Amino acid sequence: MLASAQVETTLLVLKLAFLVLLYLFIWRIVRSAARDLRLPQESMILAPQQAAAAGLLAQPAGRELGRLVVLDSPAVDGGTVYTLDAHALTMGRGSNNDVPLPTDEYASTRHARFEPRRDGIWIEDIGSTNGTFVNGIRLTRERKLAPGDVVRIGETDLRFEP
Repeated sequence: MLASAQVETTLLVLKLAFLVLLYLFIWRIVRSAARDLRLPQESMILAPQQAAAAGLLAQPAGRELGRLVVLDSPAVDGGTVYTLDAHALTMGRGSNNDVPLPTDEYASTRHARFEPRRDGIWIEDIGSTNGTFVNGIRLTRERKLAPGDVVRIGETDLRFEP
């Protein structure tokens, strides 16, 4: 009986000690959070020159980043030039594309997208049936275009020039 009372007393003391530690822990968290709320918050304000140097400003819409020259196509005259600026450019047989190719039987309705990024112009096949090719290699994922790359969309061949 005496051993049972000692065990119960010991468990009671341990429970109380645990509760005290738990409340101390919660009190420290609340105190720390309250202190952080009272401190002045720093903000980072950059001058336009600093933001441009860090590449944080959007590129102007009128700035030419490259161009696509039509080499051969059943839908567009050879030598036609499409300017690539800060906006994405889509090509395909559908009329809702930036560059429609209505008479190119091998082009899909929405075939490919040319997307400008900070590091250059990227091309992506957007679910075409016959695929998009760069220098004769079928695209399986996005790819950055290099000067002189020849892109094939359906039966339309285009050359990328920076």
